[in-house]
Amino acid sequence: MQQNRMTLVGVAVLCAALGCSKEKEPEQQLAPAAAALSAAPQAASAQALTVDPSTSSFKFLMDSPLEKIDGDAPKSLSGELFVDPTDLTKSTALVKADLKLLTLYQQKRGDDKGAYGERSKSDLQNEHARGWLQIDVKEGEVTAEQAEANRFAELKIEKLTDLSATDVTKLPGAERKVTGTATGDFRLHGRKAMKSAKVELVFKYDGDKLTAVDVKTLEPLPVALEEFEVHPRDAAGKIVKSLSDALSSNLKGKVAKDAPVTVSFTAKAK
Repeated sequence: MQQNRMTLVGVAVLCAALGCSKEKEPEQQLAPAAAALSAAPQAASAQALTVDPSTSSFKFLMDSPLEKIDGDAPKSLSGELFVDPTDLTKSTALVKADLKLLTLYQQKRGDDKGAYGERSKSDLQNEHARGWLQIDVKEGEVTAEQAEANRFAELKIEKLTDLSATDVTKLPGAERKVTGTATGDFRLHGRKAMKSAKVELVFKYDGDKLTAVDVKTLEPLPVALEEFEVHPRDAAGKIVKSLSDALSSNLKGKVAKDAPVTVSFTAKAK
């Protein structure tokens, strides 16, 4: 009992020194729960293309003054695009990333003026990340069905706007580049939220026949981990997260809370 009392006093002193008594920033509102997403063509003239996993890239970077954590899931994407070449505004898509193929790496430095150290992989950090995402079965906490449901991050593209061209058939050449903004539902850890990002689309033609589309984000897709309830699950991890949150407001944002995502892939005509 005495030890617990001393611990609470110590935490209170630490919070006072860090300014925890100040008004807290509003907590990130949770995105609504959602089942797996689906997509269908909006126009009868839409052409179906299938994502080639071997060409795909799914990455994120959590960038902080003293530490960089990046995630890389090569060849993890699958899905379909339904493209109307004569009117791209009627195009839709569903792209999924297999999070079981995700590996985390980190770089650290002693202060905000020094150079970052070598990029390295931590097996323990990766184990913790899988626990945060709940993609592994854990008796009494995560069932096989829940783990499978959490396994995929999904992006359902519902509309393309701000396009540099809407009718690809009127553009010349074997490769026809179009830029714009893709908007739709992003689903992670059983929750979904509307997201937008600038994208580049390169349409590949053989004569008048569309054979493939290269897709890549020109800016990261903003993903706030707290919005999707991605956080430590064990008691010790929750304490670390709480103290880290206190430190982050006083040490130039030491702890990154967002994981901006970039993707690229080629979708091929069926």
